[in-house]
Formats: sequence, C-alpha cells, structure tokens
Amino acid sequence: MHAITYDSPKSLAQALSLLTTAGEKARVLAGGTDLIIQMRAGVRKPEQIVDLKEIPELQMIAFSSQDGLRLGAAVCCARITEDAVLKQHYPGLVEGAALIGSDQIQSRCSVGGNLCNGSPAADTTPALIALGAQCVIVSAKGTRTVPVEQVVTAPGRTVLQPDEILVEFRIAAPKGHSSDCYQRFIPRNEMDIAVVGVGAAVTVEGGKFTAARIGLGAVAATPLLAKAAGDSLVGKSVSAESIAAAAVLAQQIATPITDMRGTAEYRKHLVGVLTRRVVAEAAERAKAK
Repeated sequence: MHAITYDSPKSLAQALSLLTTAGEKARVLAGGTDLIIQMRAGVRKPEQIVDLKEIPELQMIAFSSQDGLRLGAAVCCARITEDAVLKQHYPGLVEGAALIGSDQIQSRCSVGGNLCNGSPAADTTPALIALGAQCVIVSAKGTRTVPVEQVVTAPGRTVLQPDEILVEFRIAAPKGHSSDCYQRFIPRNEMDIAVVGVGAAVTVEGGKFTAARIGLGAVAATPLLAKAAGDSLVGKSVSAESIAAAAVLAQQIATPITDMRGTAEYRKHLVGVLTRRVVAEAAERAKAK
C-alpha cells in the first residue's frame, strides 16, 4: 500500500495545473469504474488522483440544431440514458452508454472514461466513431481536436499526454432522415464485456443511403472506423443486398484475437451479423424521421 494524494479541483485551470506539476505520477478520474479496479489489481499505481467530476465543463450536455452536441467527458451514463434530446437525436450513443455496468455503475461511469481507458471493447466508442465525434483535448499549452477513432493507440494506451484532459465530445447535428444504432454481443444478458460491438450512423433520402459511417469494437487492438464499409453504402438503395455487401467489407478490416470469450473466426462472423443489424435498424430509424 502506498500513499495517494486525492484532489477534486473545481475548475479546469486547477486540474491542468495539478497534472502539469504531477506529470506521470497522476491519473485522472472521470468516474473511476475502471481506474479503481486497476488500482486494486495493482495494474495502476498512481501517487495522485485528480477527480474531474466537479469541473463544470466536463459535466455539460448542450445541443442545438445548428451546432449539434457538446457532451462533457465526465457526464455519467445515467444522465445520458435519461436525456430526452439525446434519445431523440443520438439513440445509438444512448444504447452504448446504457450497456455499461449496473444501475449503480451508471451513476459514476462516463463516456470520456470509457474511451480514455483505452479498451478496444469500450461500448460507447463504436457509437461515437459512427457519429463522427471529435474529442476536444486541453492542456496548459492549448487545445487540440482529435477524431475519436484516433484516440486509442493500443490496448490501455491513448494519444493523451500526462498533462492533457479530454474535456468534451463534439458531434454534428443530425441531418434530416438520419439516425444511428449500436449493438453488441455478449455471452451473458448484462454486465459483460463486448465480444463484438458495432455502431452505425446513416442518412437515408429517397430510399438511398446518402451518408454512412460504421464503428467496430473488440475486433482489433483499437476500435475501428470501417470506412470502406460505410462508403460502400452511399448512393445505394436501402436493401438487404447493399447492407450485406457493407457487412462483408466490415469483416475484412477486423483482425480479432482468440480468447476465452470467443475465437477470431467467431468474432469475424459476429461483425457481419451485427453490421447488418445495426445498419438496417439505423436506416429504419432514419426513414421514420
């Protein structure tokens, strides 16, 4: 057991100052549902914890039909799943957030923490990739914006430097006849890690796809943007054939491992199944708008 300093700054400036001083000795806590477990297991041994939950910028949910969504990185998933605006405009993101942990965990876990933990199997990340989310990352030296699919660089690793904080996600306002969907496969009914997770966001006009993005989770060392799969749908009619072709392209970029939860071959199969399901469901939701 070693001594740990705990700080709960009330402003972003205070948090950045603490991280700049502590460097590699500090870890940020945006909910703690991963960090606390890692500390108990001895995987992480920070000397200082900087709790971000009291910083207003990281607790923001702001939506406008012109500018889209600004979602604070430390907003707990319970707030996301209960937000009527998010349910209406970003149902796939809400579906991903709803799958993290139990009711008690939902009041602590956050989308930002889910991403910055660096797990390839994070449930909200494929949904964010499908939506084209941009991550606003701040340090004492300035601000940079990174596409969400570029944040995780390896299991447990991200582009964030020790003195940086992921402050918010920015997601464009959905166009007319647009929607999204996220689904995962797990061996149990709840509270498990995704064997495969797939998110899709589409726009449908006149019976054809005019835009599409697909995000994959748990099928590579990092979450993936299945760009060729999404691009293949654009200009095609909403049909079982076009969706099946996109699913094949999604399977082609998956490079899963075999572990106790599933073989690589099984995961490849699931990518096809889930891609067909989420694209079809997102298209139905889009047509209904």
